[in-house]
Amino acid sequence: MPENSTYSDEEIIEKVRSEDQELYAVIIERYQAKLLRYATNLTQDEHNAADIVQEAFIKAFINLRGFNTKKKFSSWIYRIVHNETINIAKKYRKETPILENVDFKSEENIELNFEKQEIAEKVEKCFAKMQLMYAEPLRLYYIDEKSYEEIGDILRLPMGTVATRISRAKILIKHICQKI
Repeated sequence: MPENSTYSDEEIIEKVRSEDQELYAVIIERYQAKLLRYATNLTQDEHNAADIVQEAFIKAFINLRGFNTKKKFSSWIYRIVHNETINIAKKYRKETPILENVDFKSEENIELNFEKQEIAEKVEKCFAKMQLMYAEPLRLYYIDEKSYEEIGDILRLPMGTVATRISRAKILIKHICQKI
């Protein structure tokens, strides 16, 4: 499998469709952590996020023939996770997430980790107070490092709308975070 690590996602998908379905494991390896982080940020629940990502990989695999290899696979798989997350959110609107305790490794700088965790928690509180239409593109841009074009593909929005929402989200999060 190491020789396949140099192929693009789209090239691997072509091989999965035509030659070797087991190469799909390369795609899972490339995207599992990223998608899990994305889904966890959206749902605020690691267990639901894990289920969402697993379901997304299954749906993506089943629908590989429908994927256009001229487009970016990452945008396509993120879109599937986005749709699954929205479906779960609709299903469990009243469910309150339970946050798990953070466990630090002993050789790490606990004070620095605590500060980072504190900042991350504050940012998450700010995100939680934002409308999803602003929080999601901002997360995709800064946390998942997606381009405006990729965000547009994931959220099915024109790039101009993506730019506007990110611009408004920056202003909004600044105001929200100043109040917290």
